[in-house]
Amino acid sequence: MSVTTETKSPRLIVPALRGIYSALHDSAETVLRLVTGGFLALHGSQKIVNPFGAAEMVEGMGFYPGAFWSLLLACTEFFGGIFIALGFLTRPSALAGLVVLLVTVWFHWVTMDQGISGAEKSILWSAMLFFFVIRGANRHSVDARIGREF
Repeated sequence: MSVTTETKSPRLIVPALRGIYSALHDSAETVLRLVTGGFLALHGSQKIVNPFGAAEMVEGMGFYPGAFWSLLLACTEFFGGIFIALGFLTRPSALAGLVVLLVTVWFHWVTMDQGISGAEKSILWSAMLFFFVIRGANRHSVDARIGREF
């Protein structure tokens, strides 16, 4: 049994744009990775200055001991965000962030009973992180520079 991984190019409505799309393909993905990682690190920077500050909150969500989970949350967001932005250990960093975000989806949607409107930002973040869990980084990354990826 033979498996082909060849993908057929889509028929574009405006074929003249094919060159632009091809030229910017990797750059667009890199921008998405930089923004995703950068904003995750920015969000985590508020937690990393006081890594045990969220202990009460995480215990309120049922995660014990709160000090451990608060520290893990701060490190996951801050260092994981930096790693994603750099494209270093991209998949495991994105997976760790995805787990955090899926907990926030559950928290807002179910625990706080806010439904989809309360969880929509977490769902969007989860989708971006899921992309990098599956895709990894591209040629504009530390992973590509060292020639290894997870």
